[in-house]
Amino acid sequence: MPGTPFAMVHLEVPPVTSGLAVGSLVAGITSILVSVLVICIGAVGGGTSGAWAAGAFTVLGGLTALGAIVSGLLGRRQIRRPAAPPAVRFTGNGLAIAGISCGGAGLLLSLLGLALAFLLALA
Repeated sequence: MPGTPFAMVHLEVPPVTSGLAVGSLVAGITSILVSVLVICIGAVGGGTSGAWAAGAFTVLGGLTALGAIVSGLLGRRQIRRPAAPPAVRFTGNGLAIAGISCGGAGLLLSLLGLALAFLLALA
């Protein structure tokens, strides 16, 4: 404060990686791994029981994929939000984008694996 014996100090706070972005990437990779399992179950077939198992794992893969997409979008919003100098700034935009991409790919692959399982069960 000019003209007074008092001063104000703003300490520099280092940026922190967003937990939502990291969680999005982890959930996206998990959804891809579950979708590979769905494709394997669908390719092996096994009649209607294989289709039921593929359907159950598709639900699991779809839920993790949707979680990855939602947390990635929330993480991107958290990262873009402006912060005043003493507040914590967040980084990890690339992690959030990768999580959204992996979640979308996992959802698509899970649905393709389910379609393969139903086609083989009907044949």
